[in-house]
Amino acid sequence: MLNRRNFHRALAGAAALVAVPGLRAQGDRILLAQSAPFTGPAAQLGIQFHQGARLCFDQINAQGGVHRRTIELVRLDDGYEPDRCAENTRKLLADDPLALFGYIGTPTSLAALPLATAAKTPFFAPFTGAMALRQPFNRYAFHLRASYNDETGLIVKQLTSLGLNKIAVFWQNDAYGKAGLDGVQLALAGQNLKPVAQATVERNSVNVAQAVKALVAAQPDAIVQISAYKSCAAFIRAARAAGYGGTFHNVSFVGTQALADELGKDGAGVVVSQVVPSPYNAARPLVREFVDAVKKAGGEHHANFSSMEGYLAAKVFAEGLRRAGAARPTHDSLIAGLEGLGNEMFGGFNVSFSPSDHVASKFVELSMLTGDGRVRT
Repeated sequence: MLNRRNFHRALAGAAALVAVPGLRAQGDRILLAQSAPFTGPAAQLGIQFHQGARLCFDQINAQGGVHRRTIELVRLDDGYEPDRCAENTRKLLADDPLALFGYIGTPTSLAALPLATAAKTPFFAPFTGAMALRQPFNRYAFHLRASYNDETGLIVKQLTSLGLNKIAVFWQNDAYGKAGLDGVQLALAGQNLKPVAQATVERNSVNVAQAVKALVAAQPDAIVQISAYKSCAAFIRAARAAGYGGTFHNVSFVGTQALADELGKDGAGVVVSQVVPSPYNAARPLVREFVDAVKKAGGEHHANFSSMEGYLAAKVFAEGLRRAGAARPTHDSLIAGLEGLGNEMFGGFNVSFSPSDHVASKFVELSMLTGDGRVRT
């Protein structure tokens, strides 16, 4: 019976529910938030990753969600600029998302992670391999992909095994480029070698003339590129026009399909390291599932390495969410669910999280652009 006393108790209970962080914002949904470049010279990285993640979440939601809760991924455009990313992150955190998901880039992620940590909000699957985001260990940061040290280590190993020891580095003048440069230097130092030359380009710029002049003059056997697809494509074209006949190697962040699209026939022979299975090789069940989902979705969806990584990130996140339990998830229960994955196979791709290790994979392989828009692994 709802007498006056019980009525006031009911009002107090309702007020408490509204005041609990997350309940007001999320209701019967799971809210995830992403800041990424959706415009500008790095836009395809954000667009493709987001599309892949949305594709997976849409599949999950169509099947009833996770514990009967649908997953919603909201996004803001940061143009691959750290200041804009930090501003976006403050706005996104104000809605108390369960996690920040799929941030794109090292400088932007470095701006966002301290804010996520202060809010005790998980920061899941940033599209970066920088060691600065992995060391020291951060309870709130979960990395799906291998590190830039892993990628550059394989690139250097491949080059030196072929006797190509004169290696130069073209790097973006920010935390991302420096992380890749550090990886190359570390790998070369292991063989008592150093880069024969290095040169930079500014973030979101294609002003590569001075870098081309400096590196071509050094006559390296190979140039390792640590930048995004627009500037790397501009550099490759200009270096070849200047007479350079060596090879070009890129880390995965470059955006493989975007680079291939930029270069066209000029992409033939350009090497890119990859941290997820090739979407063009159907050997793994995960790839077959992803490609089938892309075909069924149609429209704007395309199968490429960046969208594949977004799809895989969403799939791993959803499994961690399931393991968080049927009760309304909290930041702590999500962390426990992700850490409880242990060693888990996702369609032939191994992922490993634990309470002491939040780096899921060290998988790296090399791919090559063919010059006709395709990628060979």
